[in-house]
Amino acid sequence: MKEDFEKTDVLIIGSGPAGYTAAIYAARADMSPIVIQGLQPGGQLTTTTDVDNYPGYKDGITGPEMMEDFKAQAERFGTDTRWGMVTKVDFSERPFKVEVDEKDTILAETVIIATGASAKWLGMEDEKRLNGYGVSACATCDGFFYKGKEVVVVGAGDTAAEEATYLAKMCTKVTMLVRRDKMRASKAMQHRVFNTPNLEVLFNHNTKSINGEPDAVGVESVTAVNNITNEETVIPASGFFVAIGHKPNSDLFKGQLEMDDSGYLIIEAGTSKTKIPGVFAAGDIADHVYRQAVTSAGTGCMAALDAERFLADQE
Repeated sequence: MKEDFEKTDVLIIGSGPAGYTAAIYAARADMSPIVIQGLQPGGQLTTTTDVDNYPGYKDGITGPEMMEDFKAQAERFGTDTRWGMVTKVDFSERPFKVEVDEKDTILAETVIIATGASAKWLGMEDEKRLNGYGVSACATCDGFFYKGKEVVVVGAGDTAAEEATYLAKMCTKVTMLVRRDKMRASKAMQHRVFNTPNLEVLFNHNTKSINGEPDAVGVESVTAVNNITNEETVIPASGFFVAIGHKPNSDLFKGQLEMDDSGYLIIEAGTSKTKIPGVFAAGDIADHVYRQAVTSAGTGCMAALDAERFLADQE
């Protein structure tokens, strides 16, 4: 039956900066890659309004536009980019079996996983309504736009503490909302928070609403409620940063690839190699530290080069 299946040297699962960069390098190496775009073609950047920190775009660019540029460049070199969702993988033997949309099977000599990670949200309608208009899940990506303004950060762990202290360097005031009576962050990170003069922590507070309109003004304030006294506080803010963690999109690979306790794929240090020869990982699916478009693109390049060398060694 294998003769009936489509075959490829390189199959790339995911279409963010990592996936498209891997495709550019693989296509230029005459490996004719196939990219399965997934549920969110272009990845997390398609929900980002402005990108000012990616090299080469001197005047900045919107996230969706940048991903279209990545896609067009990959396709210029012969990448086969397809709509679809990978629904099943079998890495037990090569060529690897990859099922798309529960109906089509592709046999791949190598697979590059670039499925990324999804930010965890509070689940509020206001988050969706104002996403890109003051609501963000990445301070290092978007903090620059709030220089000289007031912002709110939600979260209690190391990520929230790090993002809050980062924002405090450029914002006039940062308010952290912590739903419990203490933080989960490490003692060192808590010391940084409490020693930052323009950073205030409101314990036992939940977010009730994010106020503003999806326009040029965007977020104007945040209404927080004390979960013990039920007292409400309206906090003036131009930005609302959700820092309650990310979930790697790795459920598809459970039982086949090694993961850490949070679900991030484990790769060999200094490479994109997973424990299965011929299967590589790039971008946020294997990176819980940096999570930037430029670092994802770099690991996408690594994965394509690793795949090319792997195939050459098989000849």
